[in-house]
Amino acid sequence: MSAPIDTTTSLLATLASLADCQRADGYACITARREHGASSVEIPQPQFAILLQGRKQVRTAQQSLEFAPGDLFLITRRCRIDVVNIPDPHSGLYLSAIVPMCAEALTAARALWNEPLPEAGDALARLPLAEHGATLLQWRQALEHGHYTEARLALASLAVAFCRRGHGSLLVPPEPSLGERIRDLIAAQPERDWQSRDFEAQLGLSGATLRRRLASEHSSVRELITDARLAHAMGLLYTTRLPLKTVAARVGYRSLGSFNKRFAERYGLEPAAIGNS
Repeated sequence: MSAPIDTTTSLLATLASLADCQRADGYACITARREHGASSVEIPQPQFAILLQGRKQVRTAQQSLEFAPGDLFLITRRCRIDVVNIPDPHSGLYLSAIVPMCAEALTAARALWNEPLPEAGDALARLPLAEHGATLLQWRQALEHGHYTEARLALASLAVAFCRRGHGSLLVPPEPSLGERIRDLIAAQPERDWQSRDFEAQLGLSGATLRRRLASEHSSVRELITDARLAHAMGLLYTTRLPLKTVAARVGYRSLGSFNKRFAERYGLEPAAIGNS
């Protein structure tokens, strides 16, 4: 019984070294030295998280899961989650690596898959980390040497493996809603002073049609701008060590006080509670 435990421990130690990997571009190690949670966090694309220290509790309207070291937390499609990150009681540290399933890797996996897809599966899943250890180590080694093509190939292999486990939605390109298309436009330039006319021009819609279609999705341009900016800020807070004032400026807020207020209203916690230092 000790071999699987030893294998998992070794794998966790290797993946934890991502925190010091200068070439891990686009991949994040997240630390939080005290418990914190956030509500209705937008996850814009498939991704997985590797729990290294501490515990994670995640909930959607349909699912409620808890993760510990040795678990791989898979998100198969765009969704919103409530999340609580709980530090390890002995070390006082929470640590996880978040890995986006990039478009290139998913496109490659779709091209490789040549049989009927399984059912879409749940939006969230808990998988045994060791089951995918060999591929994860290939991915980690590719990052260490800056071999990003090989890193994407490893991610494509993981996508196929996840799909084989019954998560077919990973390989189905979703048709984005109008609100999601607008959010993606904002996310590409969160600091821009977006106006309704900008979306009307880019999407080929009249102002009245834009408002009517967003109303049918229970949304508005103003809400989407705020939501996309704060979601981008959440990502920056988790994946960089930028000062709060810089984060606020990068997502279009001139006032740090206004940014702090909007962020707390949106997620239920202060931005300063998320620390990567």
